[in-house]
Amino acid sequence: MSQRHADGPGKSAQAGQAGPRTVDLTAGPEDEGLRIDQFLAARPEAGVTRSHARRLIDEGHVTTEGRPVKASHKVTPGEAVRMEIPAPEPLHLTGENIPLDIVYEDSDLLVINKPRGMVVHPAAGHEDGTLVNALLEHCVDLSGINDVLRPGIVHRLDRDTTGLLVVAKNDAAHLSLSGQLKDRHLKRRYLAVVSGGMKDERGVIEAPITRHPVERKRMAVVEGGRPARTRFTVRERFPRSTLVEAELDTGRTHQIRVHFAFIGHPVLGDPVYGPKKKAPFVEGQALHAWSISFAHPRTGEELTFTAEPPSDFQALLDWLRTAK
Repeated sequence: MSQRHADGPGKSAQAGQAGPRTVDLTAGPEDEGLRIDQFLAARPEAGVTRSHARRLIDEGHVTTEGRPVKASHKVTPGEAVRMEIPAPEPLHLTGENIPLDIVYEDSDLLVINKPRGMVVHPAAGHEDGTLVNALLEHCVDLSGINDVLRPGIVHRLDRDTTGLLVVAKNDAAHLSLSGQLKDRHLKRRYLAVVSGGMKDERGVIEAPITRHPVERKRMAVVEGGRPARTRFTVRERFPRSTLVEAELDTGRTHQIRVHFAFIGHPVLGDPVYGPKKKAPFVEGQALHAWSISFAHPRTGEELTFTAEPPSDFQALLDWLRTAK
């Protein structure tokens, strides 16, 4: 779809417009045994994502019978849960005049084609130059449902993964898109060049992912980790590698990279989970988010956007097609 602008660029922005609020909930029989962060995220009237709920729990804003609870607390039928949601903190990030490849934009959301090397939101070692900094220069408002460092960010891409992601401009859009992400209505499809020849034309990788037990900056397939499921289809075969299309059923950190490394076919050029040798032409992993589909949070219209891989990814494919 063609680029569209419904709002003019803004030189400053603030995350979130809502004030503080209190939510009172009662657990039903169907909620028995749920962790309290799962329980809160599953209730539309709570209006929080699971990560937001966990943050509120850790800060003591969630109570049962007047007492703060831990995230591991499991609710029981009839249990009364109160959640205090503070007003969003003032945003202390500054907008930066960084070019954005905007695939679509209206008053509720943007779809961005992220380049390689761009970090999505500020973090230690990456305090500026991020997608969020660029968005703050471009947009007047962004959703404040995440935290002040991640306004509008519904889902992320790794720094060296290119491609499409959706950004929410207001809280209603954010809640809708996060809900679609959770129930898998928001679909994300990736192209990846992986090492070796895949045995099957299509398949499913289902293996739990959590932090590596020793190397804490890495993720790993570990028994007892969070459930993770990746579907794949072979698109093209090369002498010593394969182009695959991967679709996420879950959204764990580094999921595609971890899953393909787990089955012995790491993504080419992956500096963390792949072989040490760099991939020709590409700095970092050969992974591109080429398609995203979701229902518009206001109109319900089904939208699909696609973006061809960047020139370095295309150069790698051309090289592989001629390699012997």
